[in-house]
Amino acid sequence: MLVRFWGTRGSLPVAQRADAIQAKIAHALVAAGGRRFADEAEADAFARANLDFAAYGAYGGATSCVEIEGADGAFLVCDLGSGLREFGIDSVRRIAGGHPPVYHVFLSHLHWDHIMGFPFFGPAFNPAATIVIHSGHADAETALRRQQEEISFPVPFDWLRAKFQFVVHPPGQPFDVAGVTVTLVAQHHSHDSYGYRFEKGGRAVIYSTDSEHKVENMDAEAAFEGFFAEADLVICDTMYSLGDTVSLKQDWGHSSNIVAVDLCHAAGAKRLALFHHEPTYTDQDIQRMHAETVRYEELVRADRPQLEVICAYDGLEVAV
Repeated sequence: MLVRFWGTRGSLPVAQRADAIQAKIAHALVAAGGRRFADEAEADAFARANLDFAAYGAYGGATSCVEIEGADGAFLVCDLGSGLREFGIDSVRRIAGGHPPVYHVFLSHLHWDHIMGFPFFGPAFNPAATIVIHSGHADAETALRRQQEEISFPVPFDWLRAKFQFVVHPPGQPFDVAGVTVTLVAQHHSHDSYGYRFEKGGRAVIYSTDSEHKVENMDAEAAFEGFFAEADLVICDTMYSLGDTVSLKQDWGHSSNIVAVDLCHAAGAKRLALFHHEPTYTDQDIQRMHAETVRYEELVRADRPQLEVICAYDGLEVAV
């Protein structure tokens, strides 16, 4: 399987401010130290070798949307955040190359940041496309239709031309989608949230966002240890630091990087992707949290195998 991240922010899409871009350019010029480059390729090579990711790249600003490539003749995508627009554009290109216009969507929950990209999803207007919405929520169709009512959006749901199906799944009962085995788990979040486990060819990917795990109540997390068990990649809600989750933002429905590491260690997972980044965090803030998480994993690893910790960003691809 190949995992593509189209949107990795939580709560609200964000864009880079002009002063943030200017600061990156100034940092790069200072690092260059007066060097001259023959062309952009040479400058790019220098930047990649000498600048950290927050200075030369960006974690992006689109809200949750993750594609899992590996199904038989279908697209698999988790959540319909604002990153869905770019995914839709790219999928149309692949359809022109012969990929079937079949989409299976797996909704974690129905909060706006996880469905707001749907009105801008180009394939929804394609009469040849089939879009299947999988969810643990019986009101998923209601939520998607409601955000396209006239008071909120100029294009009503009924103008869409794709063939739609809405399927509700009970937690804990595996089902097959285009050759991939999928299982849901219920998560702690307002109006409920669901995590997904995708399995194919002996490999497993977990998509678990908008789920609050409490460090003082890890005994109650045994179900998640089983759900994450031996996963090759766990995409996990790490919106806050541990300090945030036990003070100002407790019971807000999100989790911390520290608890994510502890869960993955207990589950024997191989790789953790930090996800659902706080919208007020700068690239430097996210990079700092990533570095702190890597260091924490080293400190508490003991005799366990190493858990690789990566930080999701818009455009990242991870082979599983």
